Amino acid sequence: MNLTKNIKKTAIKVLQNEAEALSKIADFVDDDFVACVEAILESKGRVVVTGIGKSAIIAHKIVATLNSTGTPALFMHAADAIHGDLGMIQEHDVVICISKSGNTPEIKVLVPLLKKLGSKLVALVSNTESYLAEHAHFVLNATIGEEACPHNLAPTTSTTAHLALGDALAVCLLEAKGFSSEDFAKYHPGGSLGKQLYLKVGDLISTAEPPRVLNTAGLKEVIVEISSKRLGATAVVDAQGAVVGIITDGDLRRMLEKSLDVQSLQAQEVMTPNPKSISVDEYAIRALNKMRNNNITQLVVIDSEKLVGFVHIHDLTKEGIV
Repeated sequence: MNLTKNIKKTAIKVLQNEAEALSKIADFVDDDFVACVEAILESKGRVVVTGIGKSAIIAHKIVATLNSTGTPALFMHAADAIHGDLGMIQEHDVVICISKSGNTPEIKVLVPLLKKLGSKLVALVSNTESYLAEHAHFVLNATIGEEACPHNLAPTTSTTAHLALGDALAVCLLEAKGFSSEDFAKYHPGGSLGKQLYLKVGDLISTAEPPRVLNTAGLKEVIVEISSKRLGATAVVDAQGAVVGIITDGDLRRMLEKSLDVQSLQAQEVMTPNPKSISVDEYAIRALNKMRNNNITQLVVIDSEKLVGFVHIHDLTKEGIV
């Protein structure tokens, strides 16, 4: 029991430590941060992110986030840089160097070389009085009180701070560039996320003739149309072909329970008018949201008020949208 309590206590302490650190770092966003964003926006080169040890791991993540949000970026390991990888740096690149202390031997060797190449240097540090901070063009201040590690040694809170500042940088660049969800889709075509961003309703509907009956059609014709097309419903259209209603198999069951004179009934007397519909050009994820919001399992798909087909929640499930 004591072990359980200690585990919970330690976990909570770590999370509180890191949350408090991030809250304080928000106060460090200054003119240097703004100038860094502007320099990247104006640059004709790429963003190169470098570091060593745990900082290198954080650098990898920041590079991935920048690339996926429209800012070309690449990773360069600080130790490998002085053994040939420095050749990847171009004059117009902006180099972000991540280091907690800002005083590691590899960083001290690398900084003069980067400045000699003419690249803009950004220091993402937790020590603003370090060698790296003093020689950088811009300083992103990630100063923390202490690590979450009880010995104040293992990079924990500091790496979280560096990661969060990288996210802030990427989002600022995203907004400044007007990077849209459509742009985002170009870089994320795979998996369910990609499909949510690019798959449209028109990509899901069947090419077969959708079930439809005229509003003046008799009940027998309605039943035949629903059963033959096997969608459990039929659209009801007027003489001009505009969708005016929908009849589901559930509507038929409820009608049969209430009415004895079914021979004279027409589709327009049984249908649900103004059915929930969606444009053929809408994104599939919006179809899903509309179904969920209205607690239904399918939508009529239209193009300029004319019936194109049906999209069912099973279609979305099959594509991994749900």
